[in-house]
Amino acid sequence: MRIPPPLLFPLSLLLLLLLLLPTSHSSSSSNGEDLIDQTCKLTPFYDLCQSSLRSSPSSSSSDLRGLAQIMAGSVLDGANRTLGQIQQLLDRSSPADPAADQPLAYCAELYIPVVKYSLPQAIDALSKGRLGFAVYGITDAMNEAGDCNKKISSGDGSSSPVSDGNMLVMDLAAVALSIIKVLQKSL
Repeated sequence: MRIPPPLLFPLSLLLLLLLLLPTSHSSSSSNGEDLIDQTCKLTPFYDLCQSSLRSSPSSSSSDLRGLAQIMAGSVLDGANRTLGQIQQLLDRSSPADPAADQPLAYCAELYIPVVKYSLPQAIDALSKGRLGFAVYGITDAMNEAGDCNKKISSGDGSSSPVSDGNMLVMDLAAVALSIIKVLQKSL
């Protein structure tokens, strides 16, 4: 069967598009995966970086600034979870021993402004290219988590119920700050 010449060009174009479309999609996806891998290699916690970024559906199509925003969002998520855990522990505490709650109350006072102001403003600053302000907000979160950890750690070397959350916030913040540092160097 012979195809008439007026239909030959559109059919050829359609065939070419069908052949190139899947290739270009997988290429951009693999470029996103390569960027994640390259970026995470420059952070202090490669596995944490990988799992945090890959858990976000938008990470494979993000540029470096997008990856920094995703990681800053992970810091905010971790801080929210830790604050929630602190609040649950305070809710379950015994009114007979208010002194035992003082370290947790102190931690809540540290985390509330981080969750409400510092980290949301840092994420907003990233989206606007204000990297210095983003560094300030994320560093604040890391420092407050560290201060909380010091306050609630007991002298006998045992860890508190929120130590893991504090450590996660500090580690996520370290990864986010590393990505922002790479971003600053690339500008």
